[in-house]
Amino acid sequence: MLSDLKRIIDQISRDKGIDRQLLIEALEEAVLSAAKKRYGLRRDIEVKFNEDNGEVELFQFRKVVESVVDEQTEVSILEASRLDPDVELGDELGSKMENVSDLGRIAAQSAKQVIIQKMKDAERDVIFDMYRDRRGEIVNGIVQRFERGNMIINLGRTDALLPKKEQMPRRSYRQGDRIRAYLLDVKQDARDHQLILSRTCNEFLVKLFEMEVPEIAEGIVKIINACREPGSRAKISVASSEPDVDPVGACVGMKGSRVQNVVQELQGEKIDIVPWSPDPAKYVSNALAPAQVSMVVVDEDKKTLLVVVPDDQLSLAIGRQGQNVRLASQLLNWRIDVKSEQRYAKMTDPGFRALLQVRGMNERLVETLYDGGITTPQKLVNAEVELLANLIGFETENALMLQHEVSKILQTEGKESSLVEDDNAVVAGN
Repeated sequence: MLSDLKRIIDQISRDKGIDRQLLIEALEEAVLSAAKKRYGLRRDIEVKFNEDNGEVELFQFRKVVESVVDEQTEVSILEASRLDPDVELGDELGSKMENVSDLGRIAAQSAKQVIIQKMKDAERDVIFDMYRDRRGEIVNGIVQRFERGNMIINLGRTDALLPKKEQMPRRSYRQGDRIRAYLLDVKQDARDHQLILSRTCNEFLVKLFEMEVPEIAEGIVKIINACREPGSRAKISVASSEPDVDPVGACVGMKGSRVQNVVQELQGEKIDIVPWSPDPAKYVSNALAPAQVSMVVVDEDKKTLLVVVPDDQLSLAIGRQGQNVRLASQLLNWRIDVKSEQRYAKMTDPGFRALLQVRGMNERLVETLYDGGITTPQKLVNAEVELLANLIGFETENALMLQHEVSKILQTEGKESSLVEDDNAVVAGN
C-alpha cells in the first residue's frame, strides 16, 4: 500500500494541484499515528520520508539506562552499545525501526484515512485560493447531476452547487447541458460544496450587461441599480458620464442585439432599461414607462412618491399583479403609490377628505359613498337611512350609528366655528 510512494505523491501533486510538501507531511503524520497505535502511544517516534529511495522511515528515541523498566521509552546500555559504541548512560539514543510495511493492515488503513483527509483539506484550500478572488464573476460549467432539486455544476477543476432557490423558474436542464451562473459565495471550510452559484440574483443581470456592453466595462455607462423577478421581468437603471453617449441606447445595442443577448441568457425575461435621474419625480416617471405620468408628489422625509396617471394608464402603470410598480419601487428604493387622475381628484376634494376623518372610515368606504352621491359629511347625515345602508352594505342600525357619529362631529365643528366668529367680533368691536 505504501510502496512506490514518490511516484504517487508526484502524481497527486500534479493532478490535484496540491503542494508536494503538504502531501509528504500528511503522509508522515499518518504513518506516525499508525506507528503509535502499533507500538504504543508513549513511545517517542519520528517519521521521515526518504526522497532518495521513496520510502517512509521510522526512528524511535529511547533513554539509555542500566536496567530497562519501560521498553517503550528505555534501552539497556548493553543493547545501546551495539548500536553506538560511544553511547553513555542517560543519553537519548535514536534508532531506525523495522520497515513501515510491517505496521499491519489496520495501521496501514489508518494511515490511508489520514492521508485521504489531508488530501481533501489541502484540495479544499487550493479551491478556495483559486476562486476567492473570483467571487462576483460569471462562471461557465456543465450540469453534472441533481441532488434533491439542487444542481451540481462541473466547473472543470471542481464542482459547484446551484441551489434550487437560485435556479430560474420554469427552466429544466439535463445532464451534460452547458450553463452560466453568478459565483455567489466561496466557502473555505464547507464540508460539501465550497462554491455556491446563482442565476436569480440581481448581480447576475448586472454582470451580463457588463459583458455585453463595452461602454459599461469602460466606465462610460454606469449601472445605478437593478432588480428583477427571475424569469418574468427586470428593471435596470443606467446613467452616462458623457453627454454624447445615450446610456439606454448603449445597453440596447444595434437593433437590440445587446439586450437580446441578455434576454436570451435569462430565458426570455423582459428587461426594462431605465434612464436614471437625480430628480425622484423624473426617475419614477422613467421607471414606470411605458405608462404616462401626469403628476408626482414627492415626500423626501418619508421617501414616498404619489404618482398620478391618466385613468386609462392605471393598469399599465401598476402592471400585472402589481409587478411594474413593485419593481419600480425596488429600483428607486422609495415607496410608490399610484393613483388615477379621477381618484386623485376625489382624494383632494375637501368633502372626501372630511369623510375620511370620520372614525371607522377607510378610503374604500369613503369612495363608495362619494360615488353614490354622498360627497360631504353633511350629505351623509341628511341621507335616508335605508339608502345609506344599501349603499355601503351596512345594517340599518349601523347606518344610524354612523350618521349619529358624523352629526356629533359636525356639531362640535359648528361650536368651534361659532367661538371663532364671536372672538373675531369682539376684536372688531374693540
